[in-house]
Amino acid sequence: MKVLLINSVSGIKSTGRICTDLADALIETGHECRIAYGREHVPERYRTISYRIGSDFDVFLHGLQSRIFDNTGFGSRKATVPLIDWIKAYDPDIIHLHNLHGYYINIEVLFNYLKEAGKPVVWTLHDCWPFTGHCAHFDFVGCEKWKMGCFQCPQKGEYPTSYVFDSSKQNYQRKKELFTSLNNLTVVTPSNWLAGLVKQSFLSKYPVQVIHNGIDLEQFKPTPSKFRVKHGIENKVMLLGIASVWNHRKGLNTFLELAEMLDDHYVIVLAGLSKKQLDNLPKNIIGIQRTDSVKELAEIYTAADVFINPTMEDNYPTVNLEALACGTPVIFFNTGGNAETIKANTGIATETRDAEGIVKVINSDFWSKIDVSIETRKHLDKNLQNIQYISLFNSFRLFDLKRASC
Repeated sequence: MKVLLINSVSGIKSTGRICTDLADALIETGHECRIAYGREHVPERYRTISYRIGSDFDVFLHGLQSRIFDNTGFGSRKATVPLIDWIKAYDPDIIHLHNLHGYYINIEVLFNYLKEAGKPVVWTLHDCWPFTGHCAHFDFVGCEKWKMGCFQCPQKGEYPTSYVFDSSKQNYQRKKELFTSLNNLTVVTPSNWLAGLVKQSFLSKYPVQVIHNGIDLEQFKPTPSKFRVKHGIENKVMLLGIASVWNHRKGLNTFLELAEMLDDHYVIVLAGLSKKQLDNLPKNIIGIQRTDSVKELAEIYTAADVFINPTMEDNYPTVNLEALACGTPVIFFNTGGNAETIKANTGIATETRDAEGIVKVINSDFWSKIDVSIETRKHLDKNLQNIQYISLFNSFRLFDLKRASC
C-alpha cells in the first residue's frame, strides 16, 4: 500500500510529528509512505520521504495575498501544479490530508485533481478551517455563521489575517463546492468535540471517525535535567505553559494575570514566546523561545510541577499529552477537546475560565488526588493512533478487492 500525507509541515510541531509518526508505522509494517509539506525545515531522517511544495517565497507571496484579499487556500497555484505531477508519478493508493491552510497549497488545484483521480481520501481535521469561510476556530467569539454560510466575518483580523478585504462569503461557497465534490472521502477528527461540529457543517455528508492523537512515549517521558538549577528555581513551585504561538486565545493574558496573583512561592515558565513577548514579561515569568527539540521539551515538561493549559479554543491539545507523558499533571479550561485528553486523575478542569479559577485549583487538594503513573499514561501512545489509521487505510483496500471480485 502506498500512502501520501499532505500537511503544512513535516516532522516538526504537533501535526508534523503526527505525520512522521504515522509514516514510520506504515514503513515498519511494509507499506510505502511519502509526505508532501509546505513550509519550514524537516528533520534530516525524514528528508528522503518528504516533498517540498513550492518555496519560502511562494509561502510569503500566498501569505501577503491572504492579508490583502482574504484568500487563504487559493494562492500557491504555481507551486501546486508541480505537486499534482509529482503525485501522479508517485501514484499513491490513499491520500491522507491534514492541515491545508498555512499559505502553501492551492485547494482548488488539489481538489480538482482528487475528484478526477477518484482515489480514497482521508482528511484529518486539526481545527475548523475546512468548514468556515475564514477562521480556524470560532468558539472564542461564539460565531455560528459557519452552519449556514459565512459573511461579515467577526474574525477577519485573526489567523489567517486579512487587513483589507473580507472574502468569507465567497471562501465559504468555494470551499463548500470543492470539499463536497469527492465521492470517496472519510473525515477523521482527533476529538469527539470536533466530530460534533463536523456533523453540523457542510462536511456532514461524509463518514466521520474519531482517532485521538497519540505521541511517542519513547521521547516524551520523565526526563531529568538541570533546568531548575539553570534558572535558579529549585525551591519554587513551577507552573508551565507551552504553545507554538502565544496569544490571548491560547491564554497568554491569563498567565499575565496569574503572575500578579501568585506569591514568591511560585514561578511561571512559558515556552514558545516570540522575542517581542520575551521583552515584556513580568519578573516572575521565565520566558523561553520555541524549540523543536523533543528532548528539550521533555526536560521542561518534567521539571514542572503542573502544566497549565488555559486555551480558549482548541481541538485535542497535544501539549496536554506531552505533559502527561512526562509525568506532569494538567490544569485546564474546559474548552474544545481539552477535557478529552485527560484520563483518570491526571488533571482537572477549572470551575471558571480565568486566572482565579486556576488559583482556586492550585490552592485545593488537587495535588493529593493526582496519579500520573505509567498505567494512566498508556492511552497517550502514538501506536494506538497509528493502528487505527492503518486499519482505516486497509478497509479501503479490502473494499476495492471485494468490488474487483464481483
